[in-house]
Amino acid sequence: MRLVDVWPLHGLRLTTVDLDLRPTTEAELPQLCEILPDDLETDPAATRYAGLDDRANHRAILAQGYWRSMGTWSPHDWVVPFAVRHEGELVGMQALEGPDWTSDRTVDSWSWLAADSRGKGWGKQMRAAVLALAFGPLGARAAISSAVVDNASSLGVSRSLGYRETHVSVLEHSGQTLRHVRLEHEAWQASGLGDGVVVEGADRATLALFGVLGDA
Repeated sequence: MRLVDVWPLHGLRLTTVDLDLRPTTEAELPQLCEILPDDLETDPAATRYAGLDDRANHRAILAQGYWRSMGTWSPHDWVVPFAVRHEGELVGMQALEGPDWTSDRTVDSWSWLAADSRGKGWGKQMRAAVLALAFGPLGARAAISSAVVDNASSLGVSRSLGYRETHVSVLEHSGQTLRHVRLEHEAWQASGLGDGVVVEGADRATLALFGVLGDA
């Protein structure tokens, strides 16, 4: 039996001009951990383990985040961590989240690229890919994102995709200032930025995992 027969999510595939995105599998975790960038920003609330250095803790956070996303999945609250490949080689991760999906149909996202894969426009392609899925088959109403104010690359991707700033907040654990942005469905559709993304595998069985009624 194939993995997709057990968990239809793994039939999803998003492709852009340069990239191929598919839901991460457990078998890919070791290689993803190998290419983690040293400057990776992780959730300040995530558990850190005494006796592990920063890199080992980052690996643990990545692995636990993956297992949590699969093990606690529901149509009301879900996370899809996509493994991102360029010409067959893993180059990073792009996640799409629906933390309160049933009530507000709003998605969030986060991503990272290996250090030697930056500066090629792939961050924008990765985000555009998951937005095409969210605003297309999933029927999202809006997308939000946030980044610390000195994370120019993340905020630049958001601006290039049409997000608008809504407010700022301060992280309790670090005191850093976060800039929050939002993109409405209508603005995304009008932009045409999803036209270069191919979404495959969003069939009835896959959409059922998100609580979305697919075609018969």
